[in-house]
Amino acid sequence: MEVGFLGLGQMGAAIAERLQSAGARLHVFDPNPVAVAPFVLRGAVDEPSAAAVAEAAPMVFACLPDAATSERVAAEVAGSPGLRIYIEMSTIGSVAMARISDIVGARGTALVDCPISGGPKGARAGTLSVIAAASPAVLDQVRPWLDHIGRVFVVGDRPGQAQLMKLVNNLLSAANLAAAFEALVLGAKGGLDPDVMVQVINVSTGRNSATMDKVPKAVLTGSFDYGARLATMYKDVALGMKEAEALGVPTWTLETVAQLWRFGVSQGHGAKDFTSLIRVIEGWAGAEVRSRHQ
Repeated sequence: MEVGFLGLGQMGAAIAERLQSAGARLHVFDPNPVAVAPFVLRGAVDEPSAAAVAEAAPMVFACLPDAATSERVAAEVAGSPGLRIYIEMSTIGSVAMARISDIVGARGTALVDCPISGGPKGARAGTLSVIAAASPAVLDQVRPWLDHIGRVFVVGDRPGQAQLMKLVNNLLSAANLAAAFEALVLGAKGGLDPDVMVQVINVSTGRNSATMDKVPKAVLTGSFDYGARLATMYKDVALGMKEAEALGVPTWTLETVAQLWRFGVSQGHGAKDFTSLIRVIEGWAGAEVRSRHQ
């Protein structure tokens, strides 16, 4: 089947690889030719624009960096008469998703709100959480492809609902990371072995995805390469806070979490891996959370 894919960044490229390996004949567009080249070598068609992708493929996936880009690209592809289903996988919030729904719906194209969670490594392994909201009939057509990407969770039939679910998850993830980083730096400052701290926490009540996965892989090792930029995490936190404000939900704890992530960006860590946020806290405390046994 002819399938379009827009946006071949870290996440997009990994997802597109899964679709290509599942038998899709990909039509791709990304402004970075280096990102496109490996797909062309494997048989994908390098299209000159997002609109050209939509003209060539009735089903188009988009995995883009921010809401403004997503809305602009949706407007570019919406006029293509052959485009039947547009799958928006970016994390952009429910307000932007509603605007995209209006844009593509006015041209008769079905929209699937479909953000993902799990990072580039999860995308390549096919273990992403795929959060979807669309009409059941449209989801039936898209589901075989989504199943190649990861585990699919249908959270509703209205675009925007999947965005909210993704942001609920990412707010928790950001809070877990912030709390874990501060607590681990506290222990390191007091002379505790970082490896032992993580071992104790991970069989005790403090364990979470930060201590079980991200800290061991990217902090204790000093690699800081888990796979997503700190600015991207802050973008998602900010979007989540806007959702809470719109719904009138108090967020006392998350306000403080958002301030820490915002500060990390202001200190020049925005383009670095999100696990580098711990370096800000380490700098304040004068202690590092690194393995002593490498």
